[in-house]
Amino acid sequence: MADPNRQELPARERAVGAVGMLRRRGRRAGVLVAALLALVTAACAVPTTVGDVTPAGAATGSLTRDLRDDLDAYLRLRGQSEHVSAAVLSVNVPGRPRTIDVAAGTTRFSGTQPVAANSVVQIGSNTKAFTAVVMLQLEAENRLSIDDTLGQWLPQYRRWRDVTIRSLLNMTSGITTYDAEPAFMKDFAANPNAFLTQKRLVSYVAGRPLKPGYNYSNTNYVLAEMIIEKVTGDSYAHQLHKRILRPLGLRDLYYEEHLYPRRVTDRQPAGYFFIDVLPPLSPLVGHDLSRDSMSWARAAGGIVGTLSQMTVWDRALYSGILLPARQQAELVSLVSTKTGKPIDRVSPENKDGFGLGVQQGVNAKFGIHWAYKGGTFGFRTLHIYFPDTGLVIAVSLNSQPTDDQIIKLMTSVFDTLVAHGIR
Repeated sequence: MADPNRQELPARERAVGAVGMLRRRGRRAGVLVAALLALVTAACAVPTTVGDVTPAGAATGSLTRDLRDDLDAYLRLRGQSEHVSAAVLSVNVPGRPRTIDVAAGTTRFSGTQPVAANSVVQIGSNTKAFTAVVMLQLEAENRLSIDDTLGQWLPQYRRWRDVTIRSLLNMTSGITTYDAEPAFMKDFAANPNAFLTQKRLVSYVAGRPLKPGYNYSNTNYVLAEMIIEKVTGDSYAHQLHKRILRPLGLRDLYYEEHLYPRRVTDRQPAGYFFIDVLPPLSPLVGHDLSRDSMSWARAAGGIVGTLSQMTVWDRALYSGILLPARQQAELVSLVSTKTGKPIDRVSPENKDGFGLGVQQGVNAKFGIHWAYKGGTFGFRTLHIYFPDTGLVIAVSLNSQPTDDQIIKLMTSVFDTLVAHGIR
C-alpha cells in the first residue's frame, strides 16, 4: 500500500545491481542471486520519494546552521535504520570564493568524535566521469577513437571484439557487471583486503552473453582502465594525476588501486556495510570496510577525497574546461536508460539519460539536472549540478544500507538553500 505521507516526484531513483533490484522489487530471495550488488555505483537520476526529513524551511539566520540542522535531522531519523553515523555536505555556489562545507555526526557509529567537514569519503562511481574524461583527452590527442573496438585494443577478449569504447562508457556494451556475480561476492567477503587485478575482475563475467540495450556495468570501466594503460604505456593512477588532479589543484582527491595510506584513511570516518539481505555478503554486515582494499572498484569507483574538492571537479567537468568542444559534446551525449537508444536530452518519456560517465535527469523538484550517486561497500556519495545556475551540491553518508534514502537529505538541503536565496 502506498504511504499517503510521501510525496512522489516525477523521476525515480535508478540504483543498479542488487541494490537497485532490491529497491525496485522488494526483498524476494530470487532477486539476490540474479543481480547481487554493483555497489560501486548506484547511479541515479534523482529524486525518488521525499518526506521523512524536514528542511530548515524559511531562513532562520545562519545558512551553515540551517544546513547542519538538515544533516542532524537525517541522522536522528535515519541513523539507526541505515547504521549511519556521519553526514558530510559541500555546496559550491558560482561567484563565491569558497565552498560551504558542513558536517554532522560522529566518525563511528555510537562514537563520540565529531566528523569533520573536510573528511575524506569514498565517492564511488563519481569516479567514472574522471575515467571518461581521460579517455576523451586521449581521443583529442588522436591516440584513439571512442569508436575503436575492443578487438583493436584488447584482442584477448574475443567474445567482445566488436564492442566499442563509446559503448563501454555509456553502458550499452552489453557486458555484465562483475560485482553482481555470486563468485565475486563470495571472494570479496572471504578477504576484503585482497588485491584484485583488472584481469581477475573481468574474469568473473568473461563467459557471460552480451545483453542488449542499456545495462549498467562496472566491468566496462575496468576495461576502459586497461585501454588507457595500453594506449599510454602508463598507469591509470598516474594519468589521472597528470591530466586532472594536478592541473586542477585537487590535492584532496586521491586514487590508489589497492590500499590507501594512513595519511588518507586517518581522515575518513568509518564506512559500514549494512545490506542485510545478501547471503554471500552476510559476514560483512555491520562491519567498517572503509580501510579495506579498493582494488575491487578501480577506475569504476576507487577515488576518495573531500566533498569540497569533488564539487570543484564537478564544476570543471560540466563547464567544459577539460575537453575540446567536440569531446565535451561526446561526454554529454545521452542514451536512454530505458532503451539504450540515443536521445538529445531527457524528457517526460525518457526521464533518465546516460552520457559518458555522467547522467542527466529531470523532475519537478530540480528540473533538468546532472546527478550521480556513487556507492561503495561503506559509503554513498551523491552530487547534483544545476546547469541553469551552476550550483553544485554534494552529500555523503558513511554506510551502505538496504534502504537508502540519501535523496531525502539532498532534497532537504536544496530546500534550505532556496530558502536562503540560493538555487
